[in-house]
Amino acid sequence: MITEKEYEALKEKLKNINIDMILDQKFDLGFFPTPLHHLKNLSEEYSPYHIFIKRDDQTGLASGGNKTRKLEYLIWEALQNGCDTVITAGAQQSNHCRQTAAACAIAKLKCHLLLGGTAPQKYNGNLLLSHLLGAQIHFTGENRKGENIESLKQQLELEGEKPFAIPYGGSNLTGALGFVNAVKELKAQLIAQNLKIDYLFFASSSGGTQAGLTLGNDLYNLKMNLVPIGIDKSEKQGMSLEEVIYNLVNEGKQLLKIKKEYRLADVKIINDYSEAGYGVITENEKTAIKELAKSEGIFLDPVYTGRAFYAMLDYLKKEKIPSKATVLFWHTGGFPANFYYANQLM
Repeated sequence: MITEKEYEALKEKLKNINIDMILDQKFDLGFFPTPLHHLKNLSEEYSPYHIFIKRDDQTGLASGGNKTRKLEYLIWEALQNGCDTVITAGAQQSNHCRQTAAACAIAKLKCHLLLGGTAPQKYNGNLLLSHLLGAQIHFTGENRKGENIESLKQQLELEGEKPFAIPYGGSNLTGALGFVNAVKELKAQLIAQNLKIDYLFFASSSGGTQAGLTLGNDLYNLKMNLVPIGIDKSEKQGMSLEEVIYNLVNEGKQLLKIKKEYRLADVKIINDYSEAGYGVITENEKTAIKELAKSEGIFLDPVYTGRAFYAMLDYLKKEKIPSKATVLFWHTGGFPANFYYANQLM
């Protein structure tokens, strides 16, 4: 007979094995773990805070970015379903679309990208890279969040193809698993470096990254205070982004057997820095990009990480979080967009 304590330990072990099996079902695309390191110069400038960075700009897929993590799970699902084509959508400078095109190239899948706006005379930044990666690009006017995916999917099916639709930003539960796995990776790094993170800042736009980080934070008991910085305040399918994330988190908790009862307040997004709108570059983004580049030799992007990093610095300057806190910024990539916005960054 085993004791009750031994029985509970066995249940926990079996639960972890089951979760590991779920997280192992992926198509390898990136170079992991991505670096976690101390921003020494910025930490001196913003003393007594201790500032660290997680370098998902170094994932390796077509110049890197956080979407690589989501795509490992989404591409695996596409291949498991016998699909030969992938469809996704975004803005013309979409990091997600650029990395999707690269993932399709590796997995030998055809790639269709539905991009907002009209075709420019010259391709630049992420749009140029998506083209070079072999994606078939469709320009969709005001629709940049996947509104045209279903009609293209039906058209391709009539032509005999078997398409797999990836939602805007790769933000469904399958994609969010990439960031549950990312927290597992982070935990191992924190143990190795004997670190505890108090506050985690990151850009939140389509919701999958935030949902995965929320689930991973609770699953692996890191007890970080998540500070998601809103990039785009618009609604998605008639719901607020917070409602979308809340639904993803509750879907994920069932799969991962997380006992916590989530509230909408648990996925609150900080929208204090997104008043200018999506992709509109202000002095805030320019300040953040130049400060990190000049102090640490690291490039942000002008749409996502520039805005989120500025928000973090603003929190530190105004002492909105406790003194001596250890702060982590999750760098989600996006470097190629700097070339598109070059004139605005000068």
